[in-house]
Amino acid sequence: MRLSQIGEKGQQAILDASALIVGVGGLGSPAAMYLAAAGIGKLILNDYDIVETSNLQRQIIHRNAAVGEDKVESGRRTVEALNPECQVEVISYQMEFDELREAVDSVDIVLDCTDNYPTRFDINRACVETATPLVIGAAIRLEGQIMNYQPAANSACYQCLYTHAYGAEESCELEGVLGPVVGVVGTMQAVQTLLILAGQGEALENRLLLFDAYAMEWQSVTLPKNPDCPACGKSK
Repeated sequence: MRLSQIGEKGQQAILDASALIVGVGGLGSPAAMYLAAAGIGKLILNDYDIVETSNLQRQIIHRNAAVGEDKVESGRRTVEALNPECQVEVISYQMEFDELREAVDSVDIVLDCTDNYPTRFDINRACVETATPLVIGAAIRLEGQIMNYQPAANSACYQCLYTHAYGAEESCELEGVLGPVVGVVGTMQAVQTLLILAGQGEALENRLLLFDAYAMEWQSVTLPKNPDCPACGKSK
């Protein structure tokens, strides 16, 4: 509340807010934990995987004792331990689009913490159709990226950047990732989410941030809205 960019009004907005986090892995772990610690009123955690030993290198919301357990249940326990006043709901299966759209429409903001194009496209489409702000993160190897979609600003959406899925998909399991890299990106997603909820999220509109951990560099790329975007364009 002492931050001029947040203040009492912004903190109250965070307390009153709800967020859907799709993916409780490397990105969703720090995002969920920081949002809970910041006092967000409600989190919906969606993931259909179980905790595996190999996840623990980067998915800091889980513990060794949770191996074999649903990620959403492990995540719920950690969030509730951090902030018992945060209401946590879990969805432990992959939602069909209509149900996903309904879940998106029920919250104030969505965090895409997934790792595949089809799911990202569905989340993006649901946010476009319901005019729900979306914060998107991705990481692989020693690289990461973050962007957002803000309907109130008529900003570019995820499919303005990636119109189609390209080639074989990469994953942390196959390609590897330095654990803290997903932590950096997931934490940045939490930062953006809190700023948007507090009414201060303009800085990342129509921009893509790229993180190179090896060079320790951030790059900012202008991302113009695509009038022919299959999700948010005029001809959709």
